[in-house]
Amino acid sequence: LVQPAFHPRRFEEYGRTIVSIVRQLIDSWASSVDRDGFVEIDADRVMTSLTLRIICKTLFATDSADSAQGIAEAVAVLSEVAFNEMQAPAIVPAWWPTSFHRRKRAAIRLLDDYVWKIIRDRRAEGRDHGDLLSMLLASVDEEGDGGSLDDRQVRAESMTLMLAGHDTTAAALDWIWFSLGRFPDVAKRCQTEIDSVLKGRDATVADLPQLKYLEATIRETLRMYPPAIGVFLRQATADVEMAGYRIPRSSLVGLSSFVTQRDPRWFPDPARFDPERFLPPRFDSIPAGAYFPFGMGPRVCIGQAFAMTELLLVVSTVLQRFDVALKDPNQDPGMFAHMALRPRDRVLLKFCRRAN
Repeated sequence: LVQPAFHPRRFEEYGRTIVSIVRQLIDSWASSVDRDGFVEIDADRVMTSLTLRIICKTLFATDSADSAQGIAEAVAVLSEVAFNEMQAPAIVPAWWPTSFHRRKRAAIRLLDDYVWKIIRDRRAEGRDHGDLLSMLLASVDEEGDGGSLDDRQVRAESMTLMLAGHDTTAAALDWIWFSLGRFPDVAKRCQTEIDSVLKGRDATVADLPQLKYLEATIRETLRMYPPAIGVFLRQATADVEMAGYRIPRSSLVGLSSFVTQRDPRWFPDPARFDPERFLPPRFDSIPAGAYFPFGMGPRVCIGQAFAMTELLLVVSTVLQRFDVALKDPNQDPGMFAHMALRPRDRVLLKFCRRAN
């Protein structure tokens, strides 16, 4: 039911929306520059707000600008809650009066209020906006009983896509900007490519296949810092032996992208940031299954192409107009993992408008 929203023919319009939102952001920086011409931002706070606006506008035809901070805080709470509950040996009953449960309920209530309002307004309006939400409201389950989704099912699908569609993308942008700030030679090479392809105009989806080095830089960032850090689970459909271990049928097997993508067998000198791993001819030598930041197989992330399109358009639009640097060039922010892998410490970025 959701797949048509991610059809490539829709990406051209998504692309225009993404670039427009990013342009609004960087235009706002012009009024915030300091005496030296820099604007300083907190990467995580700004990127979370940006990706939330993008997912709400592209898939739900609504603007989250007024609610972005509250939504971001609620998502952070639920990310922590989900991670802790998945790791816990036993779950404390939901009715138990703990501060943990109070924070969880408050976060769910805030997100529910936001999503339910969109659904109620759209039902009352009765107009097809051509977006994901319109598809869900008008959908018919042709593989099931032929019925339509009720509003609670629409709410569940909308919530999942809103949260998954911005949280991991924001985390990816945190690490991309950290990497570009840490390696200015990589950032400069990306800018040279962007200038050559775009020649001063706004990026479009049609331009993205030509931004090969920028894409390789993003893929290398996703290798070192895979945002969807939660273990990908797969279930054995038959008894199988792997590396001398017997895995009984129905067992769950956890696959860690973070561990696999830093294995020196597949990625020599894995701690070194090297975008050329993802350019020919080296890219062709990466074995299948060694790199899976979006998962793999039939259950691969439905939004994989959307996420890569968004990352390419956001980074190319910013780098076209700004140089980026870390406030502390020697910073090692560390990592922490909830539902997404994020920097443990704040990453402060300095953007300066390019002279040319």
